[in-house]
Amino acid sequence: MSQLPPALAPDQLRRACDPKGFDFETTASLPNLQEVLGQPRAVAALEFGVGMASHGFNLFALGLPGSGKTTLIREYLERRAIDQPIPPDLCYVNNFKDARRPIALSFPAGHAHELKRDVDAVIDELRTAIPKAFEAKEYENRHDEIMHEMETGVAEEFARLEQHVKKGGFHLMQTPGGMLLIPATNGRPVSEAELEALNEEQRNKLIQVRERLGEDVENSLQRKRELEKTAREALHQLDTETAMFATQRIANEVRERHKDYAEVLTYLDALQADVIEHVDLFRKGPEGAGQNVLQALAASGESPFARYQVNLLVDNRELKGAPVIVETNPTYHNLIGRIEHKALLGAMVTDYTMIKPGALHKANGGYLIIPVRECLLSPFAWDGLKRALKDRAVRIEEPGAQLSLVSTVTLDPQPVPLDVKVILIGHPIIYYLLNAYDEDFQKLFKVKADFTTQMDRTLEAERSYALFVSTITHQDNSLPFDRGAVARVVEYGSRLAGDQDKLSTRFGEITDLIREAAHRASQNSYPERSDGRSSTSLRFAQNAPVAESKDALQAVTADDVKAAEDARRFRVDLIQERLQEAIAKGTLLIETTGSAVGRVNGLSVLDSGDYAFGHPARITATVGPGRKGVISIEREVELSGPIHGKGVLILSGYLLQKYGQARSLNLSASLVFEQSYGMVEGDSASLAELYALISALSEIPLRQDIAMTGSVNQHGQVQPIGGATEKIEGFFDVCQEKSLTGQQGVLIPASNRRHLMLRTDIVDAVRAGQFHIWTAETVNEGLALLTGHEPGEINKQGVYPKGTVHRAVADRLAQYEVILKSEAARNTKRRRNQPRRK
Repeated sequence: MSQLPPALAPDQLRRACDPKGFDFETTASLPNLQEVLGQPRAVAALEFGVGMASHGFNLFALGLPGSGKTTLIREYLERRAIDQPIPPDLCYVNNFKDARRPIALSFPAGHAHELKRDVDAVIDELRTAIPKAFEAKEYENRHDEIMHEMETGVAEEFARLEQHVKKGGFHLMQTPGGMLLIPATNGRPVSEAELEALNEEQRNKLIQVRERLGEDVENSLQRKRELEKTAREALHQLDTETAMFATQRIANEVRERHKDYAEVLTYLDALQADVIEHVDLFRKGPEGAGQNVLQALAASGESPFARYQVNLLVDNRELKGAPVIVETNPTYHNLIGRIEHKALLGAMVTDYTMIKPGALHKANGGYLIIPVRECLLSPFAWDGLKRALKDRAVRIEEPGAQLSLVSTVTLDPQPVPLDVKVILIGHPIIYYLLNAYDEDFQKLFKVKADFTTQMDRTLEAERSYALFVSTITHQDNSLPFDRGAVARVVEYGSRLAGDQDKLSTRFGEITDLIREAAHRASQNSYPERSDGRSSTSLRFAQNAPVAESKDALQAVTADDVKAAEDARRFRVDLIQERLQEAIAKGTLLIETTGSAVGRVNGLSVLDSGDYAFGHPARITATVGPGRKGVISIEREVELSGPIHGKGVLILSGYLLQKYGQARSLNLSASLVFEQSYGMVEGDSASLAELYALISALSEIPLRQDIAMTGSVNQHGQVQPIGGATEKIEGFFDVCQEKSLTGQQGVLIPASNRRHLMLRTDIVDAVRAGQFHIWTAETVNEGLALLTGHEPGEINKQGVYPKGTVHRAVADRLAQYEVILKSEAARNTKRRRNQPRRK
């Protein structure tokens, strides 16, 4: 008889981590992890991307959720950024020539805050200094002198005019409507009766004199206006000189502090000029300001002196190195910045003080981390980010204004030069979709940082796992882990990776386990107080030292980690429990003893999102003579995916290769997952389907105490599948529920041997001989185990030996051929005997 497939030894079912291999007692003596763990390829991409100063070398970090991409990248960048120069501050100031276009100023870190403080101090001081300057005796004397000169000139002009008019026989009368010339005799006005008594020649002469004197009056009034204009200009010049005198010293002090920045000096000159131009705002308050200032005040709704404020957008004085910004909500405004508005008198108004920064402003000169999915889902955000990177400048624009959806008056702030490294974080499918369909993506994000979910399990990697555990416990100020607990965490990492030679880099789940184990250890180690709070929670809350007590646990143990694993499984395995209960009560038909023809226990994995578990499923086959070949009922009713359909077609190829070399296959067979009402996908059941088909053809029963999983090719080689650990555990739980007999077990592909990280209770059951795990490389190896018969090898004559499984299949197929030939002959004879129609 052929050699049976080998059974795995207990130590092959789970790769244990020896606590003695660690050189520490607890993680309390270990430092924090200072490197990115298990991601050499991603780290190399990060180092390259952040080191390239050329345009477009931004990064896309892709990997499955839970691989710790965001945390690892942020910590890596923070370590790198600490040694880089601090980027400059950014502020916006008023453009006094065009208030709609505020001016952006950039300074070394901390200098913008000084400018804002100095400008605020200058304005406060000017509000006192300017009124004092205009109340000075010198100003009043000069002001009175100008007014006196003007008034004297006007009086002399009027005196001269009156004398001239009197000589002409008229009297000059000033009325609200202007100057009026009235004929006069001996200094008194002529009455109407006297005017009517004049003859026509006298009237014409009077009219001529009045016209000539009218021209003189107009010329005199023009000279009066020129005197008043000269006085106003003199007063304005006096006010300007006084304001200049009042502001010069104060402005010069600020200029001296900022003399190294030409843009600041230009702004201070413009500010001083605006203060001088609107000096009445400081002398008399808003009621004395000009109309344009009043309009600006109405727009802002703020203090009348808000036009002189410095809007500090980015203040980097507290930074130590380059900024590392994580924008978890990358909307358009959160990235690019916004111009806020406020309602005032029924209208929406704004000014430069309402400009708010975005993440690009804050990260300028450093690094910006963005979750790409959220960015793509937010309207305008993706296009705004690309535009900023392409232009190398941040231009604050309102999307509504771009689309002409609103007509509210807004601002056009001066763009800010952009120098930032953007790191997008997302699922691999998003990367490949953007790469395929966005023509700008490859130009802007030229570096791909691929985060894997696994790393090689070496002694150094296990040591790094210990450092990671130490880091989490130090961050949380929780109990340290002893070496046994760390070893258990390492084993959990291999289980999570699904490979004895790998460790998982899904550090989100690892962190959760560490914290749950520490919490469970602390709750179990300290008695509850009368107020319901444990002494541990009080000690940690108060940051008190650990009490020296023999009852107090000083470290988390392996039992605590195992208990945390069991507790996590208990919280999420309700569906698995219900299915096992249905099997135990006979609702779902699964046999774990005896044998049957055309029936086998296959294994599948059900994934509920947060928990995946193995589940046995009965697979049956029926056969008969025909020419339909192998049919999958799931495929016929569209309850299976394309991969499962491919696996069924491969079975036809195997039958053709094995039994169809000397004759045609005359077979109709159907395969089905019994009591399956959902979609079936994958080819991991193709081995079990093949065994059920062979059993139905040979009429040789298969053991029902063995479940199996595996994919098969057309040449009978057994291929690896996924979820081997979960599948074995699922069948073990069913067998345990129905009672272990010592004969039960699971058959898996030999190439899946290294993927096993079984629960310790299953390892113990195998060690006690109550359960078994077999591996097979070929279909024949499994047949020998399941049937107890020799599979058989074809000889040179193309015939299988008698008494073998394959001979029984070949004989059955030969019978089908005879049946079909006989039926064909009968049908032919029947057609010949039918009378012909003429």
